[in-house]
Amino acid sequence: MEIKAADIVLCEFYFSDLKISKNRPVLVFKDNLPFDDFIGIPISSQIVQLYADEIIIKSTDFSQGMLPKPSKLMFRKPFIVSKNW
Repeated sequence: MEIKAADIVLCEFYFSDLKISKNRPVLVFKDNLPFDDFIGIPISSQIVQLYADEIIIKSTDFSQGMLPKPSKLMFRKPFIVSKNW
């Protein structure tokens, strides 16, 4: 997968039963990790409650592409994603 920092990609997240999954948007924070991994920052469209470490992003913030509705970056929940799945 060809990605770079600041890209937004869809990642498949499984529920705890590991049978059902959903695709969710993720901001690529850092992409030069070993083992073909990257650090992702989750994006949520649930913006009613905003914490100090979250920021609102809108489609007008992008030079290309868009989000279907205003969303927030959740900086307190970074995680590592394998590009090999």
